[in-house]
Amino acid sequence: MPRKRSTSVTLSDVAERAGVSVATASKALNARAEVAAETRTRVLRAADELAFQPNALARGLISGSSGTIGLITDELGGRFAIPILLGVENALGDEQMSVLLCDARGDAIRRRHYIRTLVSRRVDGLIILGDRNDMRPSLTREIPVPVVYVYAESDDPADLSVLADDEGGARLAVEHLVGTGRRRIAHITGEEGYRAARDRATGCQTVLREHGLPLVGGAPLYGEWTQSWGRRAAGMVLRTSPDVDAFFCGSDQIATGVAETVRELGRRVPEDVAIVGYDNWEVFAAQCRPPLTTVDLNLQSLGATAVRHLFAALNAAPTGGAVRHPGRLVIRESTVAAPSSRHPAAGAEPGPR
Repeated sequence: MPRKRSTSVTLSDVAERAGVSVATASKALNARAEVAAETRTRVLRAADELAFQPNALARGLISGSSGTIGLITDELGGRFAIPILLGVENALGDEQMSVLLCDARGDAIRRRHYIRTLVSRRVDGLIILGDRNDMRPSLTREIPVPVVYVYAESDDPADLSVLADDEGGARLAVEHLVGTGRRRIAHITGEEGYRAARDRATGCQTVLREHGLPLVGGAPLYGEWTQSWGRRAAGMVLRTSPDVDAFFCGSDQIATGVAETVRELGRRVPEDVAIVGYDNWEVFAAQCRPPLTTVDLNLQSLGATAVRHLFAALNAAPTGGAVRHPGRLVIRESTVAAPSSRHPAAGAEPGPR
C-alpha cells in the first residue's frame, strides 16, 4: 500500500489507523509507560505505514523536551572552534538532537542577547565554547537549563568545564624527546598571558626535572604564536646554546619557524636537532620540512565529551569541576629520522604523511 505524504498525515490519522484514541496514540509515540506493549506496537506500525513525522513543537510540549541544544561561541572563525563544533554536532546527531549555534564574537551584550534568545526557544541545555582554554566568568546563574563549558573553565567550581589537557600534552611531547635520547631541550612558546602557554611550559619543565635535565636557557621563551617568532627565538637559542639538541614548541606555527632557522644554520632535523610542535594543525604540521611531530588536542572528541556531560546533567546526574581531556602525540619525521626506527611511547601514534 503506498504511503501518504508525511506533510498530510496527522496524529488523528495514526490513531484512526491503529484503532485507538488520539491521546493513546500520543502516549505511545512518546514512549509513555501507561500504554500497553501491544498497543504501542500497533501505533508505531501505523505511524510507519503512514510515514508520520510528528511536529517538533508539539512533541516538545508533550515531552517537555525540544530536542535542541544551544551553543554560544566567542570565535566561530577561530582555529579551535570548528573541530569542537563538529564533535558536538556529531554527538548530538547520534541522539537525534540538533544544535542552535550563536557567535557572540567576544561581545558581552551579544552573548546575553543570545542566551535570552536560546532560552526563549526552549533549548534543553547550553554549551559555552571558549576560544583559548582559559578561565572565564560563569554565566550559569543567567541560564535556567544545564550548562557545560568547553575549551574554557568557568570560575565557579560548581560548573562543569571540559578542557584540553595542555600540561599533559606537554608531558607527552617532552617524554618523547627524552625517550629518543635528547638531553639539551629548549622550550619556545606563545604569549605568557595564555593559560595554554603557561600550562605547556609547566608540563615541559616538570618532565625535565623528573629526568634531572636542565631547560636550555633556564626558562621558557614566551613570544608570539607565529612562525617569525619561532625563527627569531631559534636563532637566539642556537647562538647562546649551540649544543641544544631539541626544541619543544608551544604551537605548530612556532615549530615551523624553528625548523626553518635550524636548517638555515646548517643543522639537520632530526639528526642534529629534534623538533616537536603542538596542535597538529595540518597546514603547518604536515607541510613542515620535515613533517612535525606534534600534540593533537583531540578537539572533536573534546566536543563530544562536552555533549556526554550535558546529557548526564539532563538526566539528573550533573557533575561539577574541570575535566581535562587528554591529547595524543602524533609522531612524524621531525623527531624520528627513519620510519622503520619509530618506537611510539604510550599515548603516541604515527601521524599521516
